Amino acid sequence: MQVVSLRRYPVKSMGGEPLEAARLDSRGIEGDRWYAVEDADGHFASGKNTRRFRRRDEVFSYSASTTPTGDVVVTGGRDEWMVGDPALDEDLTRRMGLPVRVTAEASVPHQDMGSVSLIGTATLEWCARRWGLLADPRRLRVNVVLSSEEPFIEETWVGRTIACAGTQLRVVERVPRCRMVDIDQDGAQAQGRWLRPLAAEREMRLAVYGDVVLAGVISVGDAVSVL
Repeated sequence: MQVVSLRRYPVKSMGGEPLEAARLDSRGIEGDRWYAVEDADGHFASGKNTRRFRRRDEVFSYSASTTPTGDVVVTGGRDEWMVGDPALDEDLTRRMGLPVRVTAEASVPHQDMGSVSLIGTATLEWCARRWGLLADPRRLRVNVVLSSEEPFIEETWVGRTIACAGTQLRVVERVPRCRMVDIDQDGAQAQGRWLRPLAAEREMRLAVYGDVVLAGVISVGDAVSVL
């Protein structure tokens, strides 16, 4: 197996950016979901309502990328702002209809449940064939896509450790899915519904989470092995 693609989401729930290489730290991919759109009650904009998140679908019309100096740029339509620019918060507030601002992670984590999300190419191909949908990994907002020959092989790694270019990830659980997989986002069109067949056949789960055991840098093309 090898790394096929890497993706980072500098601002939670906004569109992300492809990477050729990524540094893994204790949080996951460095800079991933470091920022989020937060309301006055401390809830983060997302596609679902939970204790930490609030459904604000307007967030999906924005994308974020990282400059060579490490700054984060947010694009919305024809406009562009640096994170920290009051004009960005003003635009988000106008679109969402309540006061919000882009904030860095503090005491409440922005990550959903795990540090790094992974899926195999064979799993995506199986979903496309079985359910006749566009199985674009951007619909799942995964960080790492791995080449694989057996569908759902990654689910057998739960409780095991995988190694890649000097890094190690402990696979901790399957990823539960919500309505976000059936929303146009991150440049991917939601062609074909994913959620209903996932509920019927896959316990509403797809991809896996891994926690970083050994930090380092991984790159597209790196070999991956299960320890």
